[in-house]
Amino acid sequence: MFALLDPATTTGQAGDLLAQTQKQLGRTPNLYRAMANSPAALAGYLAFRDQLQHGVLDVRMRERIALLTAQLNHCDYCVAAHVFRGQKIGMSADDLNDTRHGRSTDPRIHAALTFVAAQLNGRGHAEAAARDALFAQGWSEAEAGEIVAHVALNVLSNYFKQLAEPALDFPVPPDLLP
Repeated sequence: MFALLDPATTTGQAGDLLAQTQKQLGRTPNLYRAMANSPAALAGYLAFRDQLQHGVLDVRMRERIALLTAQLNHCDYCVAAHVFRGQKIGMSADDLNDTRHGRSTDPRIHAALTFVAAQLNGRGHAEAAARDALFAQGWSEAEAGEIVAHVALNVLSNYFKQLAEPALDFPVPPDLLP
């Protein structure tokens, strides 16, 4: 398990990044405190995340991508974090559960989640049917590009969690309990 740097006492670039995290998120999750051990990794992650916050995808779609990516990567920390975040932005329990299973009653969202799952399961190579369905449901090239970028961002956090093993500091969804 990586050391969790204390935002109150960490100095230098790592301290500045933890302060930036606090400003962006309103808190400093353990994953970020662990990532601060590698300031370059945290700086890159925060910059990528910040840019994507200003893209064309709405906050709920971004959370859906993050949650499904975490689910498929078996990242319990990130599943808990994104269920928590999804609840905070008004997503229903059914919507969160459906997202975790890569489905939606909305055909447009369902096509996007199917594409995300296909991309992750294909290690970046989504089958043509999933890609074609995405565009058939009206997703633009800008939106599709951001979907891929959000998958990449969340794969980074999922993989880093697997390495660092930070303690869970989000409420545990019922099905993650031992």
